[in-house]
Amino acid sequence: MIYISSACSSRKKIGESVKEIAERGFTNIELTGGTHYYNDYEMELLQLQDQYSLNYLVHNYFPPPKNHFVLNLASLNDEIYERSLEHCKNAITLSKKLGSKKLGFHAGFLVDIRVKEIGQKIGKDKLFNKNQAINRFCRAFNILKELVGDDIELYIENNVFSQTNARTYNGQNPFLLTDYDSYLEFRDRLEFELLLDIAHLKVSVNSLKLDFAEQFGTLFNHTNYIHISENDGFHDQNRGFNQDSKTLDELRAYDFRSKTITLEIYRKLESIQQDYEIVKKVLKLEN
Repeated sequence: MIYISSACSSRKKIGESVKEIAERGFTNIELTGGTHYYNDYEMELLQLQDQYSLNYLVHNYFPPPKNHFVLNLASLNDEIYERSLEHCKNAITLSKKLGSKKLGFHAGFLVDIRVKEIGQKIGKDKLFNKNQAINRFCRAFNILKELVGDDIELYIENNVFSQTNARTYNGQNPFLLTDYDSYLEFRDRLEFELLLDIAHLKVSVNSLKLDFAEQFGTLFNHTNYIHISENDGFHDQNRGFNQDSKTLDELRAYDFRSKTITLEIYRKLESIQQDYEIVKKVLKLEN
């Protein structure tokens, strides 16, 4: 099944974003960051779900908080940690209301990123103690896992380690779960499902000087939920695809038919139909 990320719409109210996507015929929509809080957003989502027969997934920085911050369940700053945990509890509550069966969020960071730095070069700060940060993340995850029960499957998404941030940190990696070894580091402490963002992996393995084909081939077997977009291999750009996409060419040998896929593409909505058809054809998907 292929979902469309709500981030493909530039609207700042999630109801407007969902309506814009639904009116183009897409009924599987992943709700993610990029919009602002307003009082009636839940009611609008439910009304639109009924009107267009929509299937929703809730992802990472959604629902929109009243005051923006950077979600980090690995933070050793108590205030940010507690805000992050509360945000994820709200995401669980919303997922249950919307009938969503999957909820994914990022693995966390060894620094507290500022709102203005999201998707950009981050400032150089002293890194948290990695063991303490992972332990804190695991504690939060287990709290959330008790809340979801059997209703929702929780997923941890691999982070992106860009070339710019690799230079800033002189090769030190301030992001958790960026490659197969760091995936195993989590699996040694925690039982979880992996949300594999292929674009994140493509960038991270370049920064870490690892082989993409080898890393992807291994991680692919550990996931049933995938994010996909194109980039230059150095930065996460959320680009769309064309028929000559190198990324898609590397993926065509794999069987995606049992996977949940989200097109996490940030460009004009008019182009999403083309991306959808290309991905569907290359990966031999029916939806």
